[in-house]
Amino acid sequence: MTPPPGWYPDPKAPHLQRWWDGTAWTEHRRTPEAAAGAPGVPGAPGVPGAPGAPATPAPLVQGGTGAPAGPGSHVGPVGPGHPVGPGGPVGPGGAAGRSKVIALTTAGAVLVAAVVTGAVFLGRDDGEPRARTETSSGADPAPGGGSASQSGTPSPSASSSEPSADDPAVVEDPLNGITFPLLDGWIRPEHVADDDVVMTTDGTYDCPGEGIVCRHGTVISRTVTGTDETSPEVLAKKDISDAAEDAFDKDQLGQRPYGGLKSHTVVKSGPVAVAGRAGYLVRWRVTTGKGPGGYVQSMVFPSSVGTESPIVVRYVFDAGEDGPPLSDMDRITKGIRSVNGAGTGGGVGSSIGPED
Repeated sequence: MTPPPGWYPDPKAPHLQRWWDGTAWTEHRRTPEAAAGAPGVPGAPGVPGAPGAPATPAPLVQGGTGAPAGPGSHVGPVGPGHPVGPGGPVGPGGAAGRSKVIALTTAGAVLVAAVVTGAVFLGRDDGEPRARTETSSGADPAPGGGSASQSGTPSPSASSSEPSADDPAVVEDPLNGITFPLLDGWIRPEHVADDDVVMTTDGTYDCPGEGIVCRHGTVISRTVTGTDETSPEVLAKKDISDAAEDAFDKDQLGQRPYGGLKSHTVVKSGPVAVAGRAGYLVRWRVTTGKGPGGYVQSMVFPSSVGTESPIVVRYVFDAGEDGPPLSDMDRITKGIRSVNGAGTGGGVGSSIGPED
């Protein structure tokens, strides 16, 4: 049960009174002094004494001479803090009757204020005072300790928004103006020397050959430079051999973490849609001198920002049960987006799916 409409102490400012419409707090406030001596306040439609309603026609006074009551008259019970204006109820007693009504109204307002204030400042079991009732929705507590949301008033739901570059499930390549989805098992680069690495698998392991540590998966994004060629197909076919050597042959220190690159097999090549742009990919399965070998893929597509320079994305996955699922290459590709929102639709090769 919720309290009836009326003036009650404001939960946020107990020195003021605030209008409770029976369901929720309104923005109407007044001082307690105004409740005792201020002229009549226009009421809401059908609610005498509520803020902002038109005045109701003055009824005839029962037990009087039959003349209409004066301005501000009130017939029947007077609500908490309801002011009685000049020319109050006309009838036996005249001005004395008005004085009694005002006195009773003031006493009623003080009594209601004391009861509500006592409920709001009710002590907890540990004896410490509680200034207000906290609610999970953040609404001001209703008179008597409830809340507007608990009394049936719908509360606005949290607004949803599109993922941004700040989303923890998204990794941004600001230089090329694209974002990558951060899948389960993948993390942002940690302790990686190359600036163009956008994500790696979580954790490292001892390399099967020379070197200290290796990673099961890496994704690299860079701008194609040093050539006037713009064809994604030509650039992808040219880049794949360099990608395989960089990943599985020698590292920057001249060591062979996988015992050297032995051979390769083309397992996929063709057009692909990347952030709504027509691109091309080539994927190799490579064998190495040590370890299970792996997969390397070069994918090239034009950027949707700036001069639309070609972007090459390299995927390096270990083969074997410890490597990431090969389907992650296609899932990451399908999740690449332009940071400016352009070109997020399909395109040539948009139906390319996971490798069997």
